[in-house]
Amino acid sequence: MAATCLVVMGVSGSGKSTVAELLARRLGWVFAEGDEFHSAANVAKMRAGEALTDADREPWLAALRDWIGEQADAGRSTVVTCSALRHHYRDVLREASARVRFVHLDGSRDLIAERLGHRKGHFMPPALLDSQLAALEPLVEGEDGIRVDVAHTPEEIVAQVVAYAV
Repeated sequence: MAATCLVVMGVSGSGKSTVAELLARRLGWVFAEGDEFHSAANVAKMRAGEALTDADREPWLAALRDWIGEQADAGRSTVVTCSALRHHYRDVLREASARVRFVHLDGSRDLIAERLGHRKGHFMPPALLDSQLAALEPLVEGEDGIRVDVAHTPEEIVAQVVAYAV
């Protein structure tokens, strides 16, 4: 069976890291935090409250795609966090040799903004939420993925994803 990569996607504050770590643990798959693949320049830009451009994101997406492919080529399935807001970004990730499937963590702006307000120590400021929501292109028919409401607990979300993906 070919390796699979579950990309846990959504705007900042949707719970990607929490859900992805739980998923990886539950499935026994390798986990990667997509934010760790950003360049220092991208992180500095986001810390300053400046939204990334597509050009800023291209090397980041390529690095994630390459990592997913390396893991798949070694026979390892993975769980990765990545905002993957646009169809084009997801197309880049799908170029990996794994079966890339998307888990879109979606919810109301108010709920996500509230969560961002309580988050500590992250470089992504709450002020960028609106720009992320404006950039978001939800999954469409034909994309290998599932939308999950973030109003559920992380454990409930993981149960939904496992039922879908395995």
